[in-house]
Amino acid sequence: MLKKRIIPCLDIKNGRTVKGINFEGIRDAGDPIALAQRYVNEGADELVFLDISATNERRQTLIPLVELIAKEINIPFTVGGGADKISINTAAVARPTLISEISNHFGNQCVVVAIDCKKNGDDWMVFTHGGSKQTSLLATDWARQAQQLGAGELLLTSMNNDGTKSGFALDITDQIARSVTIPIIASGGAGSKEDFQQLFALTSASAGLAASIFHFGEIPIPELKSYLKTQTISIR
Repeated sequence: MLKKRIIPCLDIKNGRTVKGINFEGIRDAGDPIALAQRYVNEGADELVFLDISATNERRQTLIPLVELIAKEINIPFTVGGGADKISINTAAVARPTLISEISNHFGNQCVVVAIDCKKNGDDWMVFTHGGSKQTSLLATDWARQAQQLGAGELLLTSMNNDGTKSGFALDITDQIARSVTIPIIASGGAGSKEDFQQLFALTSASAGLAASIFHFGEIPIPELKSYLKTQTISIR
């Protein structure tokens, strides 16, 4: 069994790390380079950097910042634009063959398809453009299609849970994890060490991602990993 991963996520806007609730109410959370270095020192398994406004602003993503970060850290990181892994979201929905093109050129291990989803009635729907536009895609259907097209990993974010610290969306996480065979990074809602324990005990998610609880020092990564080990969770 693969060991579970703990991944801090840095949402970037105007060169700063930011955080909101349900994709709204964005506030400053610090310097991304300083945060990245801190997380490396604390033992994060990977880092995720997401440029949350690139699509809506119709511009190139984080390449200058990526170059600076790459000089400072030495662990794998995922960027919506280029790094060890590339995360694509809106562009993949708009042109699904992009997944195959990247996968065929770089290998599927480099392709992370990010899925922002929100519960609408009984259905979890896919949203794009930083969570501002609902599509007609069901999250589970899109997850299966992304894998078939060559995605090597999925970053699943529940917009309902994002920033609420009420726990991960275990239902859709488990549903999608059962529908695909590639790793799932669960995102949205982490507020306690127990939330990670439940994620790993009740779903087959490969990684738990969080932002504000790490950014603002509420749960240090070493403390979280030590706790999970006491709960017989196999952690890197």
